[in-house]
Amino acid sequence: MRHWVKRLNLNNLQIMAEDKKSPLKFEILAECKTSNARTAKMTLIHHHVDTPVFMPVGTQGTLKGLLPQQLEELNCQIILGNTYHLGNRPGTEILQKAGGLHKFMNWKRALLTDSGGFQMVSLLSLATIKEEGVNFKSPYNDAYCMLTPERSIQIQNTIGADIIMPLDDVVRSIQTGPRVTEAMERTIRWLDRCLSAHERSDEQNIFPIVQGGLNPVLRMKCADELIKRKVNGYAIGGLSGGESKDIFWKMVYLSTDILPKDKPRYLMGVGFAIDLVVCCALGVDMFDCVFPTRTARFGCALVRTGQLNLKQSKFSNDMRPIDESCSCSTCKTYTRAYLHHLVTIETVACHLLTVHNIAFQMKLMEDIRESIKQQKYPEFVQNYMSIVYPDKNYPEWIVDALQAVNIILL
Repeated sequence: MRHWVKRLNLNNLQIMAEDKKSPLKFEILAECKTSNARTAKMTLIHHHVDTPVFMPVGTQGTLKGLLPQQLEELNCQIILGNTYHLGNRPGTEILQKAGGLHKFMNWKRALLTDSGGFQMVSLLSLATIKEEGVNFKSPYNDAYCMLTPERSIQIQNTIGADIIMPLDDVVRSIQTGPRVTEAMERTIRWLDRCLSAHERSDEQNIFPIVQGGLNPVLRMKCADELIKRKVNGYAIGGLSGGESKDIFWKMVYLSTDILPKDKPRYLMGVGFAIDLVVCCALGVDMFDCVFPTRTARFGCALVRTGQLNLKQSKFSNDMRPIDESCSCSTCKTYTRAYLHHLVTIETVACHLLTVHNIAFQMKLMEDIRESIKQQKYPEFVQNYMSIVYPDKNYPEWIVDALQAVNIILL
């Protein structure tokens, strides 16, 4: 009997030790009984993340206009950095000396880093793509640098982000023909090189990226290949790049339908509120986009009905806050008239609007999570859409996407 108890205790310790080794735990807390929406707790090395989650983008190791401590106050649990840009400036030597990006920027919560693959699109004029990797001409000087899958992972290992992305061969979402097939197949080959090069698998998670353009056969083939690899989560890439919304939602739905349900699914580059609401219904757990911070710099504030362009003269005498229901420091303190006076002229306006826009995104995701927990997500979606489209003239793609997961708009 003692021998059996001792053996049981040893087994429990072994299970606990194995569980402790995992740098990501994904606990689904509730699932919508109507749609594919779910809410979960994702535990990473640096911090836990409640999903569905929107992740603000801090390309250079900073969110434009906000301090890390302000992001914490806004209940932001995870942000993004960019491998290509951070690898160029300040560079891995400085990041290593600082002890990683968390310490360098004084951010105590979770981080995700993009691989640098998106720069194949955004900096296409500076890039040459080969099987070895991508040869970039630096936007900072005339020097060339070869970003290989191995180098991308090496940089991300130095950065120390909780979730890292494999270098993928990215093409514009509207691209067609053999180049899309080539990019999808290369993405799979590069993934295996990234997994082999990864030296911190006990601390950092690689999320393979589903590619294949707007071709459903290629997307399915790619997803089928990726799920054969031992990883803790997956990303859906190559979308939100100018394609029609009708095709966009179908590619998302196809991908979430194949990817494992017990692991997080990250839809890259998506941040419009309507897209977040729809794609949560399709089964997405994570999103990122520069939109909330970029639109703040243009003088626009996010509200449930869309955006307020505070540059417009009609706000010059408006003494209301941006949103009377918002509890952010900007809405508590400043009027639309004051912000109209500042936007695109004084840098403080960027700060004030960014505070509000990030607060808006965080509250939206919190409301989504809570509605799923209460088994009220279909009602939440119906109410949300009726606010955005009070005349009930819903875009056809939204109606079709929601119908695919059994949500009928009123």
